[in-house]
Amino acid sequence: MDDERTSRARSDLVDHLRRTGRIHSSSVAAAVEAVPRHEFVPESARDRAYEDRPLEIGRGQVVTAPHLVAQMTELLELDRGHRVLEVGTGSGYHAAVMAEIVGPERVFSLERFPDLATRARDALERTGYGDVTVIVGDGSLGLPRAGPFDRISVAAVAPSVPDPLGDQLTDDGTMVIPLGPREGPHELHLVERADGRLERTPHGRVRFVPLIGRYGFER
Repeated sequence: MDDERTSRARSDLVDHLRRTGRIHSSSVAAAVEAVPRHEFVPESARDRAYEDRPLEIGRGQVVTAPHLVAQMTELLELDRGHRVLEVGTGSGYHAAVMAEIVGPERVFSLERFPDLATRARDALERTGYGDVTVIVGDGSLGLPRAGPFDRISVAAVAPSVPDPLGDQLTDDGTMVIPLGPREGPHELHLVERADGRLERTPHGRVRFVPLIGRYGFER
């Protein structure tokens, strides 16, 4: 599963992300260095697994670039024991990074494509994160039966913050979500809930696949 070459490649990736100001948190750096990204990409892309770029995983989806995984994870300010909802499992890589910090049993992830969900579960199990819960469903609806959540990470652009996701945040909870029109431009936002109100702060231009669902875009 892992060897000296891939371990060194992860270390070099973290060094690069630190030098370029993409990682500041020691916990996020440790999580990115711990998770074997090559196990979450197709066999044909494994030689590029530690490049700082998105990689296609099928169904028009990608595994998010490491710098963006790091940025989103840092914005959430995760702590051990936080209950986390991820919208858009994809390959399972970002779920594994968050699981390194909060604990696998505290991460719940929604994926709309059953085949991607199956592959993600297999990769998570293979890499020691098998207690992450991966569910097939409409991510814009969240997962009310498992909430509320201290943190929510959305890996797809939405036209606005889906009401169900805001409702499933704990008071003082936070969410990272890209917002904008389907074809762009997209901007990453930190959403903070306090006293039942949601406050948004922009954190730069990004590019994501659309959030498909009742509170997202049409299929």
